[in-house]
Amino acid sequence: MENKTKITGKELIEMGFKSGKWFPEALEYINSNNLLEEDMLTYLEQYKTAPEIPLFENYVDFKINIKAENELEEDNVNKVVTSMEVLMKTPTVVNGAIMPDACPTGPAGIIPVGGVVVAKNAIHPGMHSADICCSVMLTDFGKANPKDVLDAAHSSTHFGPGGRDRDSQFRFPADLLAEIEANPFLNNQKCISAARSHLGTQGDGNHFLFVGKSKKTGNTMLVSHHGSRGFGANLYSRGMHIAERFRKELSPQTLKQNAWIPYETEEGKNYWEALQIIRKWTKLNHEVLHDATLEKLGFEKENRFWNEHNFVFKDGDLFYHAKGATPLDAKFMPDITGPRLIPLNMSEPVLIVQGKTTENNLGFAPHGAGRNVSRTQHRKSKTGTIEEIFAEETKGLDIRFFSNEIDITELPTAYKNAETVRNQMEEFGLGEVLDEVMPYGCIMAGNWQKNAPWKKRKRNRR
Repeated sequence: MENKTKITGKELIEMGFKSGKWFPEALEYINSNNLLEEDMLTYLEQYKTAPEIPLFENYVDFKINIKAENELEEDNVNKVVTSMEVLMKTPTVVNGAIMPDACPTGPAGIIPVGGVVVAKNAIHPGMHSADICCSVMLTDFGKANPKDVLDAAHSSTHFGPGGRDRDSQFRFPADLLAEIEANPFLNNQKCISAARSHLGTQGDGNHFLFVGKSKKTGNTMLVSHHGSRGFGANLYSRGMHIAERFRKELSPQTLKQNAWIPYETEEGKNYWEALQIIRKWTKLNHEVLHDATLEKLGFEKENRFWNEHNFVFKDGDLFYHAKGATPLDAKFMPDITGPRLIPLNMSEPVLIVQGKTTENNLGFAPHGAGRNVSRTQHRKSKTGTIEEIFAEETKGLDIRFFSNEIDITELPTAYKNAETVRNQMEEFGLGEVLDEVMPYGCIMAGNWQKNAPWKKRKRNRR
């Protein structure tokens, strides 16, 4: 029977189709060709979407490699476990684990720091977060004087917001620029500008440049900790936008922060390649600072190795999302050149570890000491002046803040007890300590916001 009246969008929705950009074109075709019902349904087949994917009714089981040893830790562990229980109902996930340094990062359902989530054929940008490829690198300076290394590093590095000005930027490799320009996620002016100006910068927060001596050899070692800066943050924003588009179409019940990009799509392949470019850039970001310090001192490196602890690792069709977890298994790191690094806090050694994959650890170890309370809670819990607190907690160490403003939320008591983390690493089989870099001193951003440029301008106007 012929269509007596024009088909409308409302009728398409009543037939079970989702409203979309294709509606006007489809309605125009149906009505201008006066399609019969059978022909119309055949034509509309191309616009049918797959059924929505629901959340799992029960959460996928995950390994708990942490236990509370006091009331404060109990509250922290309960929040972490609850968050993972909600997250592990996401329909792509197949396995997961939490580490002894785990702490919550927001409402229930968001991956905690110290969390590992394994998904099948899916990349979840929210599970690697904005600080893509946060990582640590060690360079062995042989018998160099630790103070000389810290001084040279201090004159080479850059902490705080923004990037380097044109006169102090490091030379950008042409081959890396070509890779960036060939990737649709990265080939935009914002990304490229950040990649250039942020090279050789370390950001703020818990990122650091640490100098100490090997417990085994007595050699001086420099360890840097930072991620992909604005370059990675830009990719994260674009990834979350694409993942949200897929979430609305595939699984609206999934939490926005757990949205995913299907790996088998064009977007999935391009995003995976973009992550590898971000990884390459971040490794270079460490190297230029280490090499600049070596050059200032006239030294050659005796050894160097690195690992990320905030990334997505691929094994076949499984994607291991590590949010603050150190990869032990060599299959996760194609350029592995040595053991892994686990920093604790500025007054504790950086651990040099190795380990085997077990059912419990899924091929990962902790990434550091983690926190039991927020920065604000920690700040409120301290008594005395900032200078008194600093002097007490950094006794015997050469601790510097790049902004010249002390940040007490990065002092040792802001973090979990390092001995507890180490004991639980041993108890749960999360890596064997091969050596320790005993602390001499470190540099961090400090409370750069206290004298941020916009605050200075505001004070001057007053």
